[in-house]
Amino acid sequence: MMTAAASSPPASRTGATAGRRRRPGVRRNWLGGFGGFVWLAVIVVPIYYVVITSLRSQAGFFATNPLLPPLTPTLDNYATVVQNQFGIYLMNSVIITLGSVLVTVAISLGAAYAIVRTRGRFVRGSFSLFLLGLAIPTHATIIPLYWFITRVHLYDSLIGLILPSIGFAVPITVLILANFLRDIPAELFESMRVDGAGDLRMLWSLALPLARPALVTVAIYDALHVWNGFLFPLILTQSPDKRVLPMALWTFQGEYNVNVPGVLAAVVLSTLPMLAAYVVGRRYLVSGLTAGFGK
Repeated sequence: MMTAAASSPPASRTGATAGRRRRPGVRRNWLGGFGGFVWLAVIVVPIYYVVITSLRSQAGFFATNPLLPPLTPTLDNYATVVQNQFGIYLMNSVIITLGSVLVTVAISLGAAYAIVRTRGRFVRGSFSLFLLGLAIPTHATIIPLYWFITRVHLYDSLIGLILPSIGFAVPITVLILANFLRDIPAELFESMRVDGAGDLRMLWSLALPLARPALVTVAIYDALHVWNGFLFPLILTQSPDKRVLPMALWTFQGEYNVNVPGVLAAVVLSTLPMLAAYVVGRRYLVSGLTAGFGK
């Protein structure tokens, strides 16, 4: 009897084991996993195709399977792109993007601070105007915008591209920054005001450091829109030395209408700056875009 008792497991352990066996197991979502792999393939395969094709020669593009890596990779396509004024197009895009983003963020941060910290009727009305700006489509403003730019003698200039980019980026930037600034506790502002700080000091010393995730978010968001913009450069410029990268890609496509690797090499080079900006600021994107919407 002692042997039987020793060999039998304790009652509590037996009950726990039976309970674990009776509990239904975790159901695997095979359909969701399959859909995730399909979505990953939809994203990764085009990027893979663009990169490996840009490393092919023109003859190798038509002679081999387009999805297999090239046996003899070459950088001749990149050299061809760089030699065809790609540096000028890149510099124009950098100037327009930096100028637009810096001015947009500066204006929008001040406007968002005034909207959050001021209770006046005029300020509330101005916020409604910013929201109204989100409903105005870009294409509907091309004719009046072209008329205005030509009348102020900014046609075919980089400033003529920066100003419209700022105007269309301010509404969404103000909305995101205002929602983020509302999350900052009012006690922090009140304590600084008790110490004698003014609005400019609170904006610089409190709101600006705490709003860094939102600032990075709107900076990357606005930079992507300006960097990929094609309509404004197409309508408001005509000189080759004022072209930006989207128009440069269009030009390369015309020049190398059968040289697909050359076109895709230009695509890869034009994507690298924005990819680097995203890698640097990716950890701020989610927190900045979701700020204030949980209330």
